[in-house]
Amino acid sequence: MFGIGIPELLIILVIILIIFGAGKLPEIGGAIGKGIRNFKKSFQEQEEIKNTEDPEKIEEKKK
Repeated sequence: MFGIGIPELLIILVIILIIFGAGKLPEIGGAIGKGIRNFKKSFQEQEEIKNTEDPEKIEEKKK
């Protein structure tokens, strides 16, 4: 995982805990989760739009 081992992850987590405190960590985790969920959702919607595009328009774009 990006060349980061367990000791480095633990150090990073301790630093984050010191900076934000234990009370803010659930809020930060929730915000990150929502961001990832919205990111995935936007890609799925783009794929749906591409799949439902009019085949004639696709042919015109290729020319």
